[in-house]
Amino acid sequence: MGRKRIRDIRNKELIEATIVAVHRHGYGVVTMAEIAQEAGASAASINYYFGSKEGLMEATMRHLLTKLKVAMIQGYTGTKTPKERLYAVMDANFADDLYTVERCSIWMQFWANAPYSPRLSRLHRINRARVRSHFLAELSQLLTADQVEPARQALQCYMDGVWLQAAQSDQSVDPKTARAAAHQVVDLVIR
Repeated sequence: MGRKRIRDIRNKELIEATIVAVHRHGYGVVTMAEIAQEAGASAASINYYFGSKEGLMEATMRHLLTKLKVAMIQGYTGTKTPKERLYAVMDANFADDLYTVERCSIWMQFWANAPYSPRLSRLHRINRARVRSHFLAELSQLLTADQVEPARQALQCYMDGVWLQAAQSDQSVDPKTARAAAHQVVDLVIR
């Protein structure tokens, strides 16, 4: 395994600080100085690494999307049935290192700002298409053609709703409980 570059370490620190600061203050009003303070850095260092607040948000969302992709790949390992793969999709979206109040908060703020930023909008479209594709691939093997899209929408809306509730929570969330509830929702949808 190669050595980590200082730049890579610093980027991760700034991204983690962004998650905390955006949750605390809101994306629309958080300043580079507040993010920098959270990271123990200077606003100039954020500009150096990311160019702008939008660039930092894009890097943060890419970081979280990579975590989601890794969780999805790990979840698919060993699955044999479409239902198991649906569970894996849900599990990935409620993974321990993704499903926290702070991360749910930044996702919601990302979704709210994506329509106004071409860079964020592109990431949003890619993520939605990926999740949609995963759901459709498995649901099409379990349901009739006319049931697939309503089932996909139900599962997607469930996930989004749970993330929205978590983003607005003043208490920590429990990923294990969220995954168990998500499995129950899958079971209800594919009856």
